[in-house]
Amino acid sequence: MRHGLSGNKFGRNQTLRAATIRDLCRAVIKCESIQTTRAKAVEARKAVDRLITLGKDNTLAAKRRAFALLIDHNLVSHLFDVVAPRFAARQGGYTRIIKFAVNRQGDNAQMVLLELTERAVIAPTESKVADAEIVETKTGAKADVKADAKVAAKAVAKKPAASKAVVAKPAKDKAEKPAKVAVEKPVAKKAVVKKAANKE
Repeated sequence: MRHGLSGNKFGRNQTLRAATIRDLCRAVIKCESIQTTRAKAVEARKAVDRLITLGKDNTLAAKRRAFALLIDHNLVSHLFDVVAPRFAARQGGYTRIIKFAVNRQGDNAQMVLLELTERAVIAPTESKVADAEIVETKTGAKADVKADAKVAAKAVAKKPAASKAVVAKPAKDKAEKPAKVAVEKPVAKKAVVKKAANKE
């Protein structure tokens, strides 16, 4: 009978199974979205939800319990300071599993995406903010902003040209080439020996 046995064993002993779940939890908290098999994602999801619940508690005892699983002080700080505050209004459902349409090639394992339901908000860059301002203004204002952008682009384009002119080297004249030096050829040794014989 299978009394008191819960969870997937992954075909591993207890220590290796715990290490697998630990690594998955660390990856989810660090990257906020990972790709893994469905069996591993179901087991890791339980541990990640427990960690986020500890993060919402934000006590020294909770931090020690989280460190017992993550074994990384920086990751525990990230969990309590960045990840857990996002879920202050939630009473559960901190993670979700999204199935992929195609199974893994080789062993045909069902692949899924395990991710946090509350993701970090990425601040827009300056170019995106400028584009949003152009869209919000009227048509006349659009033309003015575009004209200003063109003038600024031309000014930036002129600067690199000036710097290239300074760096450019002056062309060399053809008349300045050095004259070829005439080199005398050494006399053959056989001829010297013959002349010596004639003198004798």
